[in-house]
Amino acid sequence: MMKNKASLVDAVHEVLGSTKADAERAVDTIFKTIMDTMKSGGEVSVAGFGVFVAKQRAARTARNPKTGAAVHVPAMRVPKFRAAKALKEAVK
Repeated sequence: MMKNKASLVDAVHEVLGSTKADAERAVDTIFKTIMDTMKSGGEVSVAGFGVFVAKQRAARTARNPKTGAAVHVPAMRVPKFRAAKALKEAVK
């Protein structure tokens, strides 16, 4: 079963018992806080769930699979997620 933002809002709405607009603001605030923290180079650790962090990926040379030509891929920051032991165990 796939969940999306709307289903997360519905779940928060059920627990809080407030309006759906309040639940959506709560979900948006969580996501925005995670993104803003990662943008500034920090990490967000949620006990029992995992750690969200932005890592630096080095520049490299890759190959275009269609033409075989070498392509320069610049260095960039990419989002990473490290699952906590409790989450790994729950998913098993």
